[in-house]
Amino acid sequence: MKDKLHELGEQARGKMAEAGSLEELNEIRVRFLGKKGELTRILRGMGSLSAEERPRVGQVANEVRAALEEELAVRSASLKELVREQKLRSEGIDVTLPGSPGQRGGIHPLNAVLEEIQDIFLGLGYSIAEGPEIETDYYNFEALNLPKDHPARDMQDTFFISGEILLRTQTSPVQVRTMEKTAPELPVKIIAPGKVYRRDDDATHSPMFNQVEGLAVDRRITFSDLKGTLAHFAREMFGGKTITRFRPSYFPFTEPSAEVDVSCVMCGGKGCRVCSHTGWLEILGSGMVHPRVLEVSGYNSEDVTGFAFGMGIERIAMLKYGIDDMRLLFENDLRFLRQF
Repeated sequence: MKDKLHELGEQARGKMAEAGSLEELNEIRVRFLGKKGELTRILRGMGSLSAEERPRVGQVANEVRAALEEELAVRSASLKELVREQKLRSEGIDVTLPGSPGQRGGIHPLNAVLEEIQDIFLGLGYSIAEGPEIETDYYNFEALNLPKDHPARDMQDTFFISGEILLRTQTSPVQVRTMEKTAPELPVKIIAPGKVYRRDDDATHSPMFNQVEGLAVDRRITFSDLKGTLAHFAREMFGGKTITRFRPSYFPFTEPSAEVDVSCVMCGGKGCRVCSHTGWLEILGSGMVHPRVLEVSGYNSEDVTGFAFGMGIERIAMLKYGIDDMRLLFENDLRFLRQF
């Protein structure tokens, strides 16, 4: 039986040396050292041995088992190192290879138009003012000569959070807040960009859109100053040959008021489908600041005058880039955005 044990040990060590993977090594372990392995089968025959031979055979069996377990550990460590080296070679990174080019972003058309508008008015000496998007009824309506139940409020149907708190419908509240802070100092020259909210949603309207309003307050400001300012803006934005037209209109916070048109950017004023063959495109509303708005804001309307105007950035972008559906500006479709 001792010879069988030594023979078994040699055979097992030979198989372990030939094992090419950890899976094969485990199969050899089960075959020779498992509960039903060959070493166990030999030991089961010890019952036929004499009392004198059993201890000696048992000692040999333990020595063989210990030797095989040690050999198994050494071979297992060697195979694990081999597997690690193979994995490192297969997953290695050549740091000398050029990296994958990253995608470059671009400026959103609305941001591009806003930056252009800001640059134009900053060049005229205006500063940029901002205010809260969640406003009070007082600043959004009453301070702008729109008292409770005024019919003109229907044109700015908005989202009310409570009876007196709402999402602003225009950036005009920023004008009032600015005048309150600066009164009675002069001059006041600001533009107020920001998001506004109204209950509109179709191809040319959005429940949220961006607006820029302008305000100039000083002594001896006249309507001709307003016309000259907006004519300069139109030429800078749409080209040096752009012509402006002022049409009488109504806004509660300006008097007199006017809608401002520009010669069609598509046909140059000759008439086409975009301008409904009129040659003109409406771009903004404007007017002289109403005396009541000046008084509420802390200025003496007998001493100072001012003008104000407001435009939707989406409207300007649609005209400048020939976009026919406002919703394209908010859908984040890369096929659309890559054009800019």
